[in-house]
Amino acid sequence: MKRLSARRRHPLAAVVVLLLALGVVGGLYATFSPSGTAEAADDASSLQIQEGKGLYITSCSSCHGLNAEGTSDGPGIAGVGAASVDFQVGTGRMPLQSRENQGPAKKQFFTEKETAAIVAYVASIAPGGAPVPAPEQYATDGDLQEGGEIFRTNCASCHNFIGKGGALTQGKYAPNLTEVDPKHIYEAMVTGAGKGAMPTFSDGILTPDQKKDVITYIKSIHEQPDPGGFAAGRIGPVAEGLLVWTAVIGALIGAAVWLGARPS
Repeated sequence: MKRLSARRRHPLAAVVVLLLALGVVGGLYATFSPSGTAEAADDASSLQIQEGKGLYITSCSSCHGLNAEGTSDGPGIAGVGAASVDFQVGTGRMPLQSRENQGPAKKQFFTEKETAAIVAYVASIAPGGAPVPAPEQYATDGDLQEGGEIFRTNCASCHNFIGKGGALTQGKYAPNLTEVDPKHIYEAMVTGAGKGAMPTFSDGILTPDQKKDVITYIKSIHEQPDPGGFAAGRIGPVAEGLLVWTAVIGALIGAAVWLGARPS
């Protein structure tokens, strides 16, 4: 007992006890804390999916089916991916107001929270498709010049050189891009924008950085001022000058003919 008591009074005994206590506490924290955090995250995700299921059944299942298998009134959307659902719902294209050839963008029917819940539920039904992009993927800090070249090569034939859109065949049209949220532009590129005529630009066709460059170019066009007060399509100074010259000269010729035809 004397020998044991002497060891307990050793100068390093307190240090050893403290290290043992810290080790036990650290082990307990490592054992229980991550599990609790994961369980909390799983619970939050499960609640979001349940909320999305209720919204889906109420507002979407009549066209897309109870299990997203599709019906005669709407296509199956199981496995289309979170980005596709987020684009269609987030831009107000879904729910459709009428069976048009191409659903137009309109005021968003669901809140951001409700949209995220519907996206989570549909994505939980079947894996596949592109995920909702992260904010850094559609940030407008890309290469402006590179984005302009890519846009003119791949997009201008439908959306025109300044992204104002235009009519296509079979009743379809390319929408105006200048006021579209950057996230939805990115989603449109990776999903093909649903029933529209737009192709799908996978990462093998346009890298994520190139997609960011295109978004940067589109948003820069929207932010450019028009000192004259009228953009005239921004098709270039030569074409715009010719248009104005033709209109002015035509008006002068018309006025001269009209004055000359008046009886004296």
